[in-house]
Amino acid sequence: MRIFSGIQPTGRKHLGNYIGAIVQYVAGQDRGEAIYSIVDLHSLTVPFDPRELPQLVYDTAAILLAAGLDPERCILFRQSDVHEHTELTWLLTSVTAKGELERMTQYKDKSAKQRELSTAGLFLYPVLMAADVLAYRAHEVPVGEDQRQHVELMRDVAGRFNARFGETLVVPEAVIPQVGARIMDLQDPTSKMSTTSASAEGTVYVLDEPAQIERKFKRAVTDSGKGVHRAPDKPGIANLIEILAVVRGVDPAVVEHEHREAGYGDFKVAVAAAVVDYLAPVRERYNELRADEARLESIFAAGAERARALASVTLADVRAAMGVGSPR
Repeated sequence: MRIFSGIQPTGRKHLGNYIGAIVQYVAGQDRGEAIYSIVDLHSLTVPFDPRELPQLVYDTAAILLAAGLDPERCILFRQSDVHEHTELTWLLTSVTAKGELERMTQYKDKSAKQRELSTAGLFLYPVLMAADVLAYRAHEVPVGEDQRQHVELMRDVAGRFNARFGETLVVPEAVIPQVGARIMDLQDPTSKMSTTSASAEGTVYVLDEPAQIERKFKRAVTDSGKGVHRAPDKPGIANLIEILAVVRGVDPAVVEHEHREAGYGDFKVAVAAAVVDYLAPVRERYNELRADEARLESIFAAGAERARALASVTLADVRAAMGVGSPR
């Protein structure tokens, strides 16, 4: 079984990224042939600083390695180093409906914010994401709940391509964690924790110092009621229950039972302490890994070579099926 997922280098990685994606990446190394990409080309669809982008790529790589990715057990590469992604994107546009792209929730949200220039790159972002996965004939795509729509699109694109040109591409499945798929903002528990749109005090970053994490959880918005249990009118407490359940590796019902007599203040302290311990090994390893940019580049080069060997075969098959280029 082959697993593929990409992670953007824009913004600092937060607890939602870590639980929803990075933890799955690490587990994937033991479940199949795992391929992970830092998708810097996707970063070009929103405003970016070309001087800062390479540093953010290194930051992201160091976090992934600190979390437990092993270049000997997976393929880790920088997306822009494998040119097959961009050519396959163009070829896949021939079987992607304009209406499908217009219905993408993230496109509508982001284009509304880009008042000066809503780019074609942002519009075609889901096709590039489809190419990222389909280039490797991946069977599984570990993603957060917010990416489900994009995986459904790539499934439609692969199916449409196969129906028109013959069985060439693998139709992938999304793998979304049952618990922790949507970690919410601590200050606005009705909104997903986000690098770009969430509040600074409501977002717990992977590299936050313990005191910062403790402060953010102590100030987390809950409700005026009592009782540590999940309910429609308790989004703040429900979010904290889910976070503690994921961090401890238990069912949320276990958390509810153990803290059924706790006050909100004590419960927040308990969640904060668990998250501090949970993220401590990553924060400690990160600094050492991030300092060695030469090693990170070496990992990228080796990963790109291995990725290109796989993607080039798929691209050649796609070109042949479509009648593009010289005959084999």
